[in-house]
Amino acid sequence: MTVIYIRLMLESLESDCILYYEGYFDNLKEELALKLDVSEDDIDMTMAYFTKCGLIQVDEDKNAELPQAKALVQQETNQAAYMREYRKQQREQKENFTMLSDNLTSLTTCKTEIEKEKEKEKEEEEEIEKEEDFFDVIVKSYQSRIGILDGIQFEQLKEFVTLDGMEAEVVLRAIELSADNSKRSFSYIKGILTNWKNDGILTLAAVDERERKFKEDKKTQPTNSGTVRAVRQVYDDPLPF
Repeated sequence: MTVIYIRLMLESLESDCILYYEGYFDNLKEELALKLDVSEDDIDMTMAYFTKCGLIQVDEDKNAELPQAKALVQQETNQAAYMREYRKQQREQKENFTMLSDNLTSLTTCKTEIEKEKEKEKEEEEEIEKEEDFFDVIVKSYQSRIGILDGIQFEQLKEFVTLDGMEAEVVLRAIELSADNSKRSFSYIKGILTNWKNDGILTLAAVDERERKFKEDKKTQPTNSGTVRAVRQVYDDPLPF
């Protein structure tokens, strides 16, 4: 009987949980027996039992209403509504989390970019301060070993660093070489730096390497008097001006 009752409930779902008597047979039981392909006796026993239990209610038009089926449908409807609301809340939470995550990522990226920019500005300021310190050293070295350095001469020496990319230490080395060779003139220093620039010698390491090679080459040359210059005389060649 339970199986038939369940089938009756399923049958009633299409008509708002009511099994309507259509009048094709003498009573509803005969119609239901044909629809479910069961015996009329089984239908009769099932309806009698579940009507007594209050789970089937037959009205004056011989229609059978199944309250439990309606309750189950309503429960399913409530459950579906709950699940829809639950899924909606889950989607909203996910969207909010994604938005928050994107905002945090943007904030972190922005903060990182700002920090990078500040670090770059700091490095540039340090580089400028370092150059200014070197320029002060250049001026002091020139005036202590060569003589008075006027503004035009200073700018010309400075351009080897700022325009040509030469290390400030290289300018200092040129001043030292000029003084050591007793060539205390601005033209001589400028000539050294111009030759180095033309030869692509812009770093102190490159200067040291050039002097090292010169010394090695000197060792392999004959030591005849008047044919070999001293190491310092490598800068005594005619200057390009």
